[in-house]
Amino acid sequence: MGTTLLVVAALVFGYASLWFLVSVAVKRNDVADIAWGLGYLMICVYLALTQERTVVTMLVYTLVAIWALRLAVHIYLRNRGKTEDFRYQQWREDWGNSFYLRSYLQVYLLQGLLLWIIAIPIVIAGLSAEEELSMYTYLGMAMWAVGFFFQAVGDYQLTQFVKTRTSKEEVLQTGLWRYSRHPNYFGEILMWWGIFVVTLPLPHAGWGVIGPLTITLLLVFVSGVPMLEKRYEGNPVYAAYQQRTSVLIPWFPKEK
Repeated sequence: MGTTLLVVAALVFGYASLWFLVSVAVKRNDVADIAWGLGYLMICVYLALTQERTVVTMLVYTLVAIWALRLAVHIYLRNRGKTEDFRYQQWREDWGNSFYLRSYLQVYLLQGLLLWIIAIPIVIAGLSAEEELSMYTYLGMAMWAVGFFFQAVGDYQLTQFVKTRTSKEEVLQTGLWRYSRHPNYFGEILMWWGIFVVTLPLPHAGWGVIGPLTITLLLVFVSGVPMLEKRYEGNPVYAAYQQRTSVLIPWFPKEK
């Protein structure tokens, strides 16, 4: 497994470097968000072409491909015709003369490292010769399906809300967003844990836990929930929303 992980690491390094060059050409760093999902698809294609293809491996590749393509298309459509995402605009201002170097290191190479770590369950599946579907296969698929629903529907509801709101101070509080302040992140996390569960009967499966654990910590404590919560600081509508709505795991809202 070690050799394959090293080859995948080299592929991801080249992939991240290529997208950095794209970002320089188009003068916007938020293309990194599109590159994120497609990077996992690249790994799946590489493994499918170089390793034995079984029912379990093709199942994992399919789940990852569906997630990756939907996410990439969603982000492309969301960003099309708009200015660069606010996070990257802020970094562009903060980093000044070192913008390109820090973008390469802190956006693209760091994202590549995280992509490589989170993809470990995919590599584990790709190296397996397992043909039998187990209870873990069905449980993991069910978890992935629920997660996909929350991410896809949550993203769609947010997109429609942004199109019709009259002020940036308005807060989406209906649909899945009535039960979670970040249903799309909940879905993302659940999908990766589902893929990990699918790989549980496979050799070296224990190492795969680092993948879903990393994406969970990343979204809950670093780049997901905290950044968006900070964006709404000082908004009284969002403050009230925070008081009654679960931050991540969907649950019934508290009484007003």
